[in-house]
Amino acid sequence: MFTGIVSAVGTVRSVRRTARGLRLTIAAPYRGLAIGESIAVDGACLTVVAKARGRFAVEAIATTRGRTKVAGYASGTRVNLERALALGDRLGGHLVAGHVDGVGRVARRSEDGDALLLDLEVPAAVRGLCVAHGSITVDGVSLTVNALPRGGRVQVALIAQTRNATTLGGARPGDRVHLEADLIGKFVRQLVQPYRAAPRRRET
Repeated sequence: MFTGIVSAVGTVRSVRRTARGLRLTIAAPYRGLAIGESIAVDGACLTVVAKARGRFAVEAIATTRGRTKVAGYASGTRVNLERALALGDRLGGHLVAGHVDGVGRVARRSEDGDALLLDLEVPAAVRGLCVAHGSITVDGVSLTVNALPRGGRVQVALIAQTRNATTLGGARPGDRVHLEADLIGKFVRQLVQPYRAAPRRRET
């Protein structure tokens, strides 16, 4: 479990295909990593399979590559990183599972005073779970839904700290981003779905 509060921006050092999947070696300032530990890489929960001073390696299997943009990473790609929560940690963002629900695209970038606005084209399944002022995870960053423009878009607003501490400050139209809808919203939708689908009884 994560919170969407990025603790470091790492850099992909190498990408190599192996029999076990796509192996990514990522440079990061973390210390005390353990083999088997979960790390959110641009919001995608991946498992540490090797470590060395100043770097660690993860592997992305076919299902992960099919649901994310990880297969497009190359040496030099910058990625948002977050280590998994420990019980008792502060929940600075919102509950994030690290399971990417879809890949969106930056449609528009604009400045509004001291905020950077990003309009995102998102899959319908993600858009249907978004509410104004609710939460969404974009490339592993916990953000607030600022507005819901027409055309299946979601708008988020970035403060200066988020722009400087994550890769989103450099996002440009056309860039692909990982999206995770609000975890609570997904459970609520699943729980009410049978009742929405059931035919209504006529009152006599």
